[in-house]
Amino acid sequence: MAKTILLLISVAGFALAAGDPAAGKAVYDKACKSCHGADGAGNANIAKMMKVEMKSLAAPAVQARSDADLKKVIEEGEGKMKPVKTVAGKDVDNVIAYVRSLKK
Repeated sequence: MAKTILLLISVAGFALAAGDPAAGKAVYDKACKSCHGADGAGNANIAKMMKVEMKSLAAPAVQARSDADLKKVIEEGEGKMKPVKTVAGKDVDNVIAYVRSLKK
């Protein structure tokens, strides 16, 4: 019985810690859309200018990354992507939740 209660508390705590995809879309639209595109497929002009391959945020390789890894990319940057200093705190979790909602 105690294990069941502990499991339920753990699951409930995890659900509460997750971000809000709707709030994340609003932040994404302001801070991410110009490079990653409205649908997360990437802005071809930006990719060409930066000479990078910009994977769709819905791609299995992106979706397979952990939330912690995605958070690190947002906060610290990766490759030619600079840190997104305008996205911090709970907004990071919300953007990650939005990115997860793009999974096909």
